[in-house]
Amino acid sequence: MSQTAATPFIDNIADSGKFRNYAAEARSSVRDVYQLNHTQQTLDFVLAKKAEYSRLDKAVMGVWEVIEALTEFVDDSDPDTGLPQVVHALQTAEAIREDGHPRWFILAGLIHDIGKMLSIFGEPQWAVVGDTFPVGCQFSDKIVYPEFFSGNPDSAHPVYGTPYGIYEPHCGLDNLHLSWGHDEYLYIVTKDYLPKEAQWMLRYHSCYPIHREGAYQHLLGPQDDEVLKWVRAFNPYDLYSKRETQPNAEELKPFYQELIAEYFPEKIRW
Repeated sequence: MSQTAATPFIDNIADSGKFRNYAAEARSSVRDVYQLNHTQQTLDFVLAKKAEYSRLDKAVMGVWEVIEALTEFVDDSDPDTGLPQVVHALQTAEAIREDGHPRWFILAGLIHDIGKMLSIFGEPQWAVVGDTFPVGCQFSDKIVYPEFFSGNPDSAHPVYGTPYGIYEPHCGLDNLHLSWGHDEYLYIVTKDYLPKEAQWMLRYHSCYPIHREGAYQHLLGPQDDEVLKWVRAFNPYDLYSKRETQPNAEELKPFYQELIAEYFPEKIRW
């Protein structure tokens, strides 16, 4: 694996500037999801959801079974595409595969968003999708739609509303509580099965304020350079593989079922 995020796939992108363009979003649902997300994602909410879902008692299902369960799911926070989640999963994985990355990297691309299984368990989209960010400390103005945090009770909290909040300086990413959603949930579900580099990709790929905008440097530790290197290597595939053309899921299914079987048992707990 190259030590940079530059790849033949990324080098050939014609118009990457059109992605994550929230000022020109076509769907008002994007703004609506973030308004609810930013007002409701408190430290108490996040800790309660982590405790609930860490029990892994919601379902016992295979990984490909979950991918198929999300066939009709559309992420209302995504300003780039309205295609179902399974299409995005295959587009991401195929782009990684074409660039010759290791099989675990391809698998991470395939499954990176299947934590959106939370929606099938009844969670609203604001608690499933969207960019993630630390809670328990001051919300950064580098988070998309930062104005909505004025409605979050933690903003005025005497501890949670301060730059360090509940954390020690340079405590490191692994010691931060991020807003609840599909990233942290999938990490909880899959962490015992995958290489640590894949775990980092899954857990932090939506944390744009940190890995793209450079916020929260006062909370990051020296060990996070390695973590973020892998997240940034993964991120272009997540973002720039989005196309209106759809891969043939049935043709690709045997390859990906075999790949899944290399790392996961037939059924896992969700």
